[in-house]
Amino acid sequence: MTSALLQIVFCWIYGYILEYSIHRWLLHKVGSKKGRIFSFHFYGHHRFARLNGFFDKSYTGFPVRLDPAGKELLSLLLLFVIHIPVIMYLPWTLPVIVFSLGQYYYVHRKSHNNPEWAKSNLVWHYDHHMGLNQNKNYGVRSDIIDRLVGTRVRYYSE
Repeated sequence: MTSALLQIVFCWIYGYILEYSIHRWLLHKVGSKKGRIFSFHFYGHHRFARLNGFFDKSYTGFPVRLDPAGKELLSLLLLFVIHIPVIMYLPWTLPVIVFSLGQYYYVHRKSHNNPEWAKSNLVWHYDHHMGLNQNKNYGVRSDIIDRLVGTRVRYYSE
């Protein structure tokens, strides 16, 4: 029982750290250069959101296209596949990994389909896209990692 609880707690924390790390270093560092594999994030998703008051049209409808939302969904599937060896040895991580990936996509999609909801409920993510410096506020589901490492900058919140 203790092992299961430790796996669940560790994996939950790991999910937030992974979300922050991928967003900061892969999508913003590597993806900040045009033509790179992750450049769709900065030159597609960020551009769409910035030009349309946080709304990103690629998150409407079913994401079957290879637009930013479709590539994001494909990346989440790849993350799941990468974690299969972990799931084989730590089986209690499976529901947490699935839930974290699903929650991330649901919340991110909802926020870019409903900017007013995002501005009230995910203000850190709204700040990330609409603030002066888009290289701050990397957390999507939470700003806890940003606050811990000093990358949380408030623009539209108190």
